Amino acid sequence: MIETNFWLFLAAACLIAAIPGPGIFYVAARTLSEGRASGFASTAGTALGGLVHVIAGSLGISAIILASAELFAVVKLIGALYLVWLGIKTFLSAGRALSLDSEAVGDKRAFRDGVLVEALNPKTAAFFLAFIPQFLDPAGSSPTLQFIMLGTISVTLNTLVDVVVVLIASATRAQLIGRPNLMRRLTQGSGVFIAGLGVSLALARRPANG
Repeated sequence: MIETNFWLFLAAACLIAAIPGPGIFYVAARTLSEGRASGFASTAGTALGGLVHVIAGSLGISAIILASAELFAVVKLIGALYLVWLGIKTFLSAGRALSLDSEAVGDKRAFRDGVLVEALNPKTAAFFLAFIPQFLDPAGSSPTLQFIMLGTISVTLNTLVDVVVVLIASATRAQLIGRPNLMRRLTQGSGVFIAGLGVSLALARRPANG
């Protein structure tokens, strides 16, 4: 890959990672409602879900999904319904005390949720297919390997930002943990927000060039 192209990619990827998006809001909401460990688990899950899109994009699977209105609609609907379900569950669980054992189970669930939420978001697939090819070097090594490398870097940058968000959200939560009524409302608000992300995904349109 031409060195100039790489540095241009890195600058653009850093800028995009720093712009608040659904992923950042999702891990923040999970952290505020369930704590730092759940936030980190969610972040790890969304990172793995992002890598799923990177691999799918490099193999042409994402292009097939985006090219088919039916496939795009099915994946989008499943992802949207899952987010809405998570939001409702979070809202209903507000105020419940967690034991250490249930927290461990919750962290595993948060990781799984993060993977599914990200992997079932066709908007992420569309982003990678629109963004990464601009920086591929046709005269360089395998375009597939280049796509995977740049995609992995992009996911890593997004994950680093998510980690910072989790730390900030957990610090905010720690300040409010002694106020149960406020914590309950905060958790309910997080649930509503997560469900709102699902509604937003359900209303997303397939890219015109898909």
